[in-house]
Amino acid sequence: MSLQCGIVGLPNVGKSTLFNCLSNAKAQSANFPFCTIEPNVGVITVPDKRLEELDSIVHPQQVVPTTVEIVDIAGLVKGASKGEGLGNKFLANIRETDAIIHVLRCFDNDNITHVDGSINPVRDKEVIDLELQIKDLETIETRISKVEKQAISGRDADAKKLLDVLVRYREALQAGRSARTVELTEAEAKVAHDLFLLTSKPVMYVCNVDEASVVGGNAYVDAVREAVRDENAEILVIAAQTEAEIAELETYEERQMFLNDLGLQESGVVKLIRSAYNLLNLKTFFTVGPKEVRAWTFHAGFTAPQAAGVIHSDFERGFIRAEVIKYDDFIRLGSETACREAGRLGIEGKDYVVEDGDIMHFRFNV
Repeated sequence: MSLQCGIVGLPNVGKSTLFNCLSNAKAQSANFPFCTIEPNVGVITVPDKRLEELDSIVHPQQVVPTTVEIVDIAGLVKGASKGEGLGNKFLANIRETDAIIHVLRCFDNDNITHVDGSINPVRDKEVIDLELQIKDLETIETRISKVEKQAISGRDADAKKLLDVLVRYREALQAGRSARTVELTEAEAKVAHDLFLLTSKPVMYVCNVDEASVVGGNAYVDAVREAVRDENAEILVIAAQTEAEIAELETYEERQMFLNDLGLQESGVVKLIRSAYNLLNLKTFFTVGPKEVRAWTFHAGFTAPQAAGVIHSDFERGFIRAEVIKYDDFIRLGSETACREAGRLGIEGKDYVVEDGDIMHFRFNV
């Protein structure tokens, strides 16, 4: 399931440093704009303590975690929507992603230059918002000109629905609000899906702070929280440079000691990966056996056959039924046999909606 979160932000806010912490793929990191020209894609393992628990009970030959893709995209500057800097490339790359991780610089450091000469994360956020909104407004105006006549004629009901959505999007964008702030019904969302608007993508803001501000934040972070309070967006506070230092430590024990000294239970990178997974609206089910315990990614709302298709298309095509054990029941009872004997193994059909943490075995025939 190839879904991607794109890391965006102005030049020199810490995007590539953060990406380096997230992935073994090393994006160039330097103190000058546009050091990341082509988008770097990292396949990131999603931390899940449930895998450790299953491993301790089953003792399989191997444990396979699930992953999420993170894309480090070139820094954007004012005028990107008109082609300034690497604007066209940036906009094309972000259009291909499914969600946005927006990194904001929330630290002072005279040795790291800022493209606008001063530190103001709210201004930086608005720069990128504006460029994306301008591009979306161009898209909306073009589509309105194409469907307006069809909608007015009354012969095409879908065109009328689309026009209504387009007009509401235009009003929001002209008012300086992103497309994601426009509330749509399920039917309207389907009509709008093919617009691929940049500002309709879910977003998470990452405030990149200095080490002293990791726990309590700072005035820059407070300003960001106030600026995005109506966006229903998650905010993470991370010290990218500190995360880079943690990543260099060789053992788990050394990393935990470092985190304890900072007053943290887990690294910001772990929180970010988990949040990115949730931002994409992804969930996890497990397959469990003596050869392999494996985590599988699925979209929230998937039915059992759709989840089976994540493993192999034949599983979905020839789906008969799914045998489902809830994770908590498996941990409590200790084996599939015990769950079966206790009546905690459910036989589910095609309409079953898979839940996060389900342990599943599919029966199929092709």
